[in-house]
Amino acid sequence: MKRLEQLFESALWNTRLLILLPVIFSMIGAVALFVIASIDIYHVATYTLDVYLNHLHPKDFHEKVVGDVIGAIDLYLIAVILLLFSFGLYELFISRIDAAEASEGSKILQIHSLDQLKDKLAKVIVMVLVVSFFKRVLHTHYGSPLELLYFAIAILALALGLYFLHKGGNH
Repeated sequence: MKRLEQLFESALWNTRLLILLPVIFSMIGAVALFVIASIDIYHVATYTLDVYLNHLHPKDFHEKVVGDVIGAIDLYLIAVILLLFSFGLYELFISRIDAAEASEGSKILQIHSLDQLKDKLAKVIVMVLVVSFFKRVLHTHYGSPLELLYFAIAILALALGLYFLHKGGNH
C-alpha cells in the first residue's frame, strides 16, 4: 500500500509539468505579438516618412499615426502580460530561473507567489485598458455637452483607478 501511495504521489507531483504547455505557448504568443507590434511601428514610420518626403498631408494624418502607434503599444503591453504569465507560472510550479536569480538586472520577472503574479498581471492589464481607452478616445467625436461630461467622468474614473493602483503597490 505504501508503494502505491508513493507511486501516486510521484505521478501527482509530476503533473505540474503540464504547466510547461502554457509557459511555452505564452512565450510564443509574446514573441509573436512583439514581432507584430514592431512591424506595425515600422509601417507607421515608413508611412510617415513617405508622407513627409512627398510633401503630402492626408486628412486625419496625425490621428492615424497616433492611433497606430497606440495600437502597437497595446500589443507590446499584451506581450508583456504573456511574458509575466509564463515566467510566473514557471517559477511557481516548475523551478526558480537560475539566470534571473544571478542577474544584476531588473527583478520584475521574478515571481515568488501567486498573489505577486496576480498583482503584476493586474497592473499591466490596467495599463492595457488605459491605452485602449486612449486609442478609442482619439477616434470619438463628441456631439453634445453631455458626451463631453461623460468623457470627463471617464477620465476622472481612470485617474482614480490609477491612483489607487499606485497607492496599493509596494514602493
